[in-house]
Amino acid sequence: MAKLFIVRHGQASFGEANYDRLSELGWQQARWLGEYFAERELDFHRIVAGDLQRQQDTARGVLEGMAGAGADVSTHPGLNEYDGEMMYRAFTGHGDQHLHQKRDFKDYWRTFRSAYEAWIDDRLTDVSETWGDFGNRIDDAINHACEGAGRDDAVLVVTSGGVIGSALTKLIEGPQRGAIHFNFQFRNTAFCEVIVGRSARRVLNFNNAPHLERPGRRHALTHV
Repeated sequence: MAKLFIVRHGQASFGEANYDRLSELGWQQARWLGEYFAERELDFHRIVAGDLQRQQDTARGVLEGMAGAGADVSTHPGLNEYDGEMMYRAFTGHGDQHLHQKRDFKDYWRTFRSAYEAWIDDRLTDVSETWGDFGNRIDDAINHACEGAGRDDAVLVVTSGGVIGSALTKLIEGPQRGAIHFNFQFRNTAFCEVIVGRSARRVLNFNNAPHLERPGRRHALTHV
């Protein structure tokens, strides 16, 4: 059966004017992941990323680490992350999340988690994308990535934590709010492996980061 690797993007630039770009560490994480895939002698049948800069650059970094091996990177917007600002504004009555982050970082994350739960529960109004819509576009993107994959093929998907949380929750048929736990625990450039069969997909492992769990790299285990 084919095997699907779902990767979270490298460390982005949290707190800066442009969050949607990799930090220097994020680029290094991606290259190290590519080197690890090369060690496993993986040659991806297809590589698909969302169209966010941090996702595209992570895919490119992985290919650099693999010394150019594998397919070219294709784009599917269904792999883009949810709109966190949309959630926050809808929950707080159009509050400013950036000011909240600067004022009280811990309280911001408590508020954001509550907003996330309300979004999953369909308790938010005035949102441009519902939780159900989010899940449907993720399904479309993953189905596209796996289309035509043969028995021994490997497929690489590069996306974000919220997408991974939603996808894994559906794969294990878990409670919807479980997506939050998967999302917040998933490390930058960590991956999960999914067995892709004709009629079913099964999670083989989760949140793997062997490329970062080597001597001298513990500092590279990040979540943002």
